[in-house]
Amino acid sequence: MKIKIQKINKDAVIPHYVHKGDAGMDLYSVEDVVLRAGERLLIGTGLKFEIPMGFELQVRPKSGLAANFGVTVLNTPGTVDCGYRGEVKVILYNSSKDDYQVKKGEKIAQAVIARYEEVDIEEVEELSETSRGEGGFGSTGLKK
Repeated sequence: MKIKIQKINKDAVIPHYVHKGDAGMDLYSVEDVVLRAGERLLIGTGLKFEIPMGFELQVRPKSGLAANFGVTVLNTPGTVDCGYRGEVKVILYNSSKDDYQVKKGEKIAQAVIARYEEVDIEEVEELSETSRGEGGFGSTGLKK
Protein backbone atom coordinates (compact mmCIF):
# COMPACT_ATOMS: atom_id res chain seq x y z
CA MET A 1 0.00 0.00 0.00
CA LYS A 2 1.20 3.51 -0.75
CA ILE A 3 0.63 6.48 1.53
CA LYS A 4 1.03 9.93 0.02
CA ILE A 5 2.70 12.50 2.30
CA GLN A 6 3.10 16.22 1.67
CA LYS A 7 5.75 18.28 3.47
CA ILE A 8 4.38 21.70 4.38
CA ASN A 9 7.38 22.69 6.48
CA LYS A 10 11.00 22.54 5.29
CA ASP A 11 12.02 20.97 8.64
CA ALA A 12 9.48 18.13 8.41
CA VAL A 13 10.82 14.58 8.46
CA ILE A 14 9.11 11.96 6.31
CA PRO A 15 8.23 8.99 8.58
CA HIS A 16 9.78 5.60 7.87
CA TYR A 17 10.06 2.19 9.48
CA VAL A 18 13.31 1.78 11.41
CA HIS A 19 13.24 -2.04 11.54
CA LYS A 20 11.66 -4.65 9.28
CA GLY A 21 8.34 -5.65 10.85
CA ASP A 22 7.85 -2.46 12.89
CA ALA A 23 4.20 -1.38 13.18
CA GLY A 24 4.96 2.27 13.89
CA MET A 25 6.79 5.00 12.02
CA ASP A 26 8.17 7.92 14.01
CA LEU A 27 6.63 11.38 13.83
CA TYR A 28 8.95 14.35 14.41
CA SER A 29 8.44 17.86 15.77
CA VAL A 30 8.91 20.91 13.54
CA GLU A 31 8.88 23.16 16.61
CA ASP A 32 11.19 24.11 19.46
CA VAL A 33 8.97 24.53 22.50
CA VAL A 34 9.03 23.96 26.25
CA LEU A 35 6.35 21.55 27.46
CA ARG A 36 5.85 22.62 31.07
CA ALA A 37 5.16 20.12 33.84
CA GLY A 38 1.47 19.16 33.77
CA GLU A 39 0.93 20.96 30.45
CA ARG A 40 -0.41 19.74 27.11
CA LEU A 41 0.47 21.26 23.75
CA LEU A 42 -0.41 20.65 20.13
CA ILE A 43 2.88 20.05 18.29
CA GLY A 44 3.13 20.25 14.51
CA THR A 45 4.76 17.58 12.33
CA GLY A 46 4.80 19.70 9.16
CA LEU A 47 3.15 16.84 7.26
CA LYS A 48 -0.16 16.14 5.53
CA PHE A 49 -1.20 12.57 4.73
CA GLU A 50 -3.46 11.00 2.13
CA ILE A 51 -4.74 7.85 3.81
CA PRO A 52 -6.61 5.33 1.61
CA MET A 53 -10.30 4.67 2.23
CA GLY A 54 -10.78 1.91 4.80
CA PHE A 55 -7.68 2.92 6.77
CA GLU A 56 -6.79 5.40 9.49
CA LEU A 57 -3.52 6.78 10.79
CA GLN A 58 -3.24 6.21 14.53
CA VAL A 59 -1.00 8.56 16.54
CA ARG A 60 0.53 6.76 19.51
CA PRO A 61 3.04 7.61 22.26
CA LYS A 62 6.76 6.85 22.11
CA SER A 63 7.57 4.45 24.95
CA GLY A 64 10.97 6.08 25.57
CA LEU A 65 9.44 9.52 26.04
CA ALA A 66 6.81 8.12 28.39
CA ALA A 67 9.16 5.96 30.46
CA ASN A 68 12.08 8.39 30.67
CA PHE A 69 10.38 11.79 30.77
CA GLY A 70 6.67 11.24 31.52
CA VAL A 71 5.72 12.70 28.13
CA THR A 72 2.88 10.96 26.34
CA VAL A 73 0.18 11.50 23.73
CA LEU A 74 -3.30 12.44 24.89
CA ASN A 75 -6.38 10.82 23.29
CA THR A 76 -4.22 7.88 22.35
CA PRO A 77 -4.48 6.46 19.89
CA GLY A 78 -5.42 9.64 18.08
CA THR A 79 -7.20 8.97 14.81
CA VAL A 80 -6.44 10.73 11.53
CA ASP A 81 -9.33 9.86 9.23
CA CYS A 82 -8.84 9.09 5.55
CA GLY A 83 -10.71 12.24 4.51
CA TYR A 84 -8.56 14.64 6.57
CA ARG A 85 -6.06 16.67 4.54
CA GLY A 86 -4.72 19.09 7.17
CA GLU A 87 -1.43 18.99 9.03
CA VAL A 88 -1.04 16.06 11.40
CA LYS A 89 -0.35 17.43 14.87
CA VAL A 90 0.35 15.59 18.10
CA ILE A 91 -1.19 16.41 21.49
CA LEU A 92 1.76 15.95 23.86
CA TYR A 93 1.20 15.87 27.61
CA ASN A 94 3.91 16.20 30.26
CA SER A 95 2.86 14.13 33.27
CA SER A 96 6.15 14.72 35.11
CA LYS A 97 7.14 17.41 37.60
CA ASP A 98 9.86 18.70 35.26
CA ASP A 99 9.60 20.80 32.12
CA TYR A 100 10.49 19.00 28.88
CA GLN A 101 12.21 20.66 25.90
CA VAL A 102 10.61 19.54 22.63
CA LYS A 103 13.18 20.09 19.92
CA LYS A 104 12.74 20.52 16.20
CA GLY A 105 13.61 17.23 14.49
CA GLU A 106 12.96 15.17 17.65
CA LYS A 107 10.72 12.09 17.70
CA ILE A 108 7.46 12.90 19.45
CA ALA A 109 5.07 10.06 18.56
CA GLN A 110 4.47 7.03 16.37
CA ALA A 111 2.16 6.68 13.39
CA VAL A 112 0.47 3.33 12.74
CA ILE A 113 -1.70 2.66 9.70
CA ALA A 114 -4.72 0.56 10.71
CA ARG A 115 -7.57 -0.96 8.74
CA TYR A 116 -11.12 -0.30 9.89
CA GLU A 117 -14.52 -1.34 8.69
CA GLU A 118 -17.62 0.80 8.39
CA VAL A 119 -20.68 -0.80 9.95
CA ASP A 120 -24.43 -0.50 9.56
CA ILE A 121 -26.06 0.62 12.81
CA GLU A 122 -29.27 -1.11 13.85
CA GLU A 123 -31.19 0.22 16.84
CA VAL A 124 -32.86 -2.58 18.82
CA GLU A 125 -34.95 -2.89 21.97
CA GLU A 126 -32.72 -5.60 23.52
CA LEU A 127 -29.27 -7.10 23.08
CA SER A 128 -28.40 -10.79 23.28
CA GLU A 129 -27.32 -12.14 26.66
CA THR A 130 -23.74 -13.21 27.47
CA SER A 131 -22.02 -14.79 30.48
CA ARG A 132 -20.42 -11.42 31.28
CA GLY A 133 -23.57 -9.36 31.01
CA GLU A 134 -23.10 -5.77 32.18
CA GLY A 135 -20.03 -6.50 34.32
CA GLY A 136 -17.23 -4.03 33.64
CA PHE A 137 -14.81 -1.59 35.24
CA GLY A 138 -13.00 -4.12 37.43
CA SER A 139 -15.72 -6.76 37.55
CA THR A 140 -13.17 -9.51 36.80
CA GLY A 141 -10.81 -8.39 39.59
CA LEU A 142 -7.07 -7.76 39.46
CA LYS A 143 -5.70 -11.10 40.67
CA LYS A 144 -5.54 -14.45 38.94
